[in-house]
Amino acid sequence: MALFVATISAFVTPFLGSSVNVALPSIGREFHMDAVSLSWISVIYLLTAAIFLVPVGKLADIYGRKRIWLFGITFYCVFSVLCAVAPSGTWLIVARGLQAIGGSLIYGTGTAILTSVFPREERGKAFGVNVAAVYAGLSVGPFLGGLLTAQWGWRSIFLATVPLGLLAIGLILWKLPGEWAEARGERFDLVGSAIYGLALVVLMYGASLLPDLPGLGLIAAGAVALVVFVRWELRTAAPVLDVRLFRGNPVFAFSNLAALINYSANSAVTFLLSLYLQYVQGLDPSQAGLVLVAQPVMMTVLSLLAGRLSDRVEPRLVASAGMVLSAVALFLLSTAGEATPLAFVAAVLAVLGTGFGLFSSPNTNAVMSSVEPRYYGVASGTLGTMRLTGQMISMGVVMTVFSIYVGRAQVVTANHDAFLAAVRTAFLVFGLLCSGGILASLVRGKVRGEATEPARAGGTGSRG
Repeated sequence: MALFVATISAFVTPFLGSSVNVALPSIGREFHMDAVSLSWISVIYLLTAAIFLVPVGKLADIYGRKRIWLFGITFYCVFSVLCAVAPSGTWLIVARGLQAIGGSLIYGTGTAILTSVFPREERGKAFGVNVAAVYAGLSVGPFLGGLLTAQWGWRSIFLATVPLGLLAIGLILWKLPGEWAEARGERFDLVGSAIYGLALVVLMYGASLLPDLPGLGLIAAGAVALVVFVRWELRTAAPVLDVRLFRGNPVFAFSNLAALINYSANSAVTFLLSLYLQYVQGLDPSQAGLVLVAQPVMMTVLSLLAGRLSDRVEPRLVASAGMVLSAVALFLLSTAGEATPLAFVAAVLAVLGTGFGLFSSPNTNAVMSSVEPRYYGVASGTLGTMRLTGQMISMGVVMTVFSIYVGRAQVVTANHDAFLAAVRTAFLVFGLLCSGGILASLVRGKVRGEATEPARAGGTGSRG
C-alpha cells in the first residue's frame, strides 16, 4: 500500500509540471507575458520546492514521514485549485510557488517511506516502480496537457490533478497505519534552514538577471551564503543537512553530484522543445504533446528494467551508461532548426528518455542504500534537492540564454531566429554538462559488497 500511494503521488507532480510546459504559450497569450516571465511559472515552483526539501526531510525524520506526506498532498491539491482560478500571471506565479511547498513535502517523504518499508535487496524494484510513475506522469502530461488546453483551456490542467490527490489522501488515512520517525526528539535546525533558503533564492534571482552586473553580484552573494551554510552545518549539534554524509561517504556524495548534473542537463528539455515545436515548427499544443511524449515513454519502460537491474548489477555501471546516452542526445538536439523533421526530434527524445531511464532508478538505489535508517528522510530530501536544484540550474541556463538572445520580449515571427539560436545554445550547454556528469557517476564507488549495510527501519509504530 505504501508503494501504491507513493506511485500515485509520484505521478501527480510531474504530470502537472509537464502539462504546464505545453500550456505555456497559451498562458503567455492570455496574460501577455514575455519569455522570461513565462519561465518564472516553472522556476518559482522549482525554487520554492528546493528551498523546503531538505528541511522537510529532517522534519519528516523527527515528526513522522507519513504525517508530512499527508499534509503535503493536501496542500498540493488546495493550491492546484488556486492556480486554476488565477486572474493574472502574477497570481499564477505566486500560487505555483505555494503549490511547490506541498510538492516538497511529497518529494521529501515518499522515497524515505519506501526505503523504510522495503528491505535492501528489493529497493531497486520498488524505486523502479516509483520512478516509472514519475515518468508515466511525464509521458501523459504533454499529450493530455495539450489536449486539455486545446479543448477546455489551460486552467483544466490544474483541476485534473485534484481527484488523484484526494484518492491518495483517502488511501493514506484508510490503509496506511503506523508511522516512521527514527530521529524523533532531535532538535530542528531553523537557522541552517533559513540560510539555505536565502542562498537558493539569491542564486536563482541572480541567474534571471544575467548577463547584467547585478545578476553576477547576486550569484556571488548566493555562493557566499552556501559557504556560510556549510560552515554552520558542520558546527551545529543537530544540522538540517549533515554535510558529513558527503565528506565520509563517497557513494552518497558522488551519486548526489551525478543526480545534480544529470537533472541540470535534462530538465529544461521539455520546456524548450514545447516552445520550439509551437513557435518554430508551428504545431498546436496537442501536436507538440504527441512529439514530446517519446522521451517519458522510454523513461517509464527503462526505469522499471533499470531498477530491477540495479538490485543485481552495480548501480554506477547502469547509471553511467544512461548518462552517456543522454549526452549524445543533447548534442543532437543542439542542431535543431526550422526544417528539422519531427521524426528526428522524436527519435532523439527517445534516446534521451532511454538514457534518463537507465540513470534514475539505479542512482536512487545507490543514494538510499548508502545511509543509515535515521538518515532516510534527509537522504530522500537531499536527493530531491539535487533534482530540483538541477532543474533550477537547467531553467537558469534557459533564462540566461533567453535574456541574451531574445531579451524581455514576447516570441514572435520577427525574433524567431534569435529564439532558435537561444534554444541551440542551451542544448549545447546541456550536452557539455551531461558529459561532465559521466565522470561523477563512474567514480562514486561500489554499493555491492560493502561490509555493512543499513538496517531495515522498524518505525515507531505498526506498518500495517
